[in-house]
Amino acid sequence: MRAVCVQDFGAPEVLVVAEVPDPEPGPGQVLVEVQSAGVGFGDVIVRSGRYPLPLPWIPGIEVAGRVVAIGADADPALLGRTVVATTAGQSGGYAERAVVTAAYTFPVPDGLDLAVALTVFQAGAVARGLTTAMRLDRADTVLITAAAGRIGSLLVQLAKAAGATVLGAASGPKLAAVTAFGADAVVDYGAPDWAERVRELTGGRGVDLLLDSVGGGVAETAFTLVADTGRIGLYGFASGRWPVVDLDSLRLGQRGLTLTGPLGLVFRKSGAEQRDDAEQALAAAAQGRLRPRIHATLPLERAAAAHRDLEDRRTVGAIVLCP
Repeated sequence: MRAVCVQDFGAPEVLVVAEVPDPEPGPGQVLVEVQSAGVGFGDVIVRSGRYPLPLPWIPGIEVAGRVVAIGADADPALLGRTVVATTAGQSGGYAERAVVTAAYTFPVPDGLDLAVALTVFQAGAVARGLTTAMRLDRADTVLITAAAGRIGSLLVQLAKAAGATVLGAASGPKLAAVTAFGADAVVDYGAPDWAERVRELTGGRGVDLLLDSVGGGVAETAFTLVADTGRIGLYGFASGRWPVVDLDSLRLGQRGLTLTGPLGLVFRKSGAEQRDDAEQALAAAAQGRLRPRIHATLPLERAAAAHRDLEDRRTVGAIVLCP
């Protein structure tokens, strides 16, 4: 079969299509004939060598397609179903066939576009988990950075649905998309006065909740915008580094702030809870209450371009590869 195979970590150009043996499902696994594969920032981090996995490596954590074979102990009712799933070992998705974990395989609801199901089942589950972990309340004013991104855009929608006031931060060209996702106001975190703009929008008080996946200087500036007794949730570092947390300047204890890595809480949920989050996200998408945006659909041969766009933060929403 054809797959994007990485022989050495490095720039996007290491993503090369090659012929590799077909995988076979083991116990508790099923084999999916891939119609769509999600491109995630985790793939970018591994490919660059910042979190290396054993080589050769086929990227891809999320796939959509038809189940064509099942391993021992997997539900035989899945055979022939059109599903979305996470790949076994969190790799192997950029391929014509992929082995996935049967316990985290979901039939696609009737009438739901396959690419939409792919881009919402895991990202939506993570977004739901983040809002729960951070105790999102309808009385909150929430600042969401990378608000045009795959998860950020869903966080905007979930926070608005919960009744919160949402401030979406993104780069200038993406602000219109953030508004379309439902944000009450948007700020360009590339502008030198963006922090002052947030202070104006909150009457000088600051925000009750910060959800940040950019890290670096953006997050460090956003720390100054959190009101006393507010909560800070750090769930990524798209800038390339985690923010420096200066406890003296932040005055964490005196101000009663809560600083959390909520993604760790989300991934430590029970399997049943994580399945429920994914199923709820799929149901919300099927009912039109959660609307992921697909930035581009590309063939496997353009995986390098997909990574480059994601790494350079040129995307709004998700990128999908199609074998």
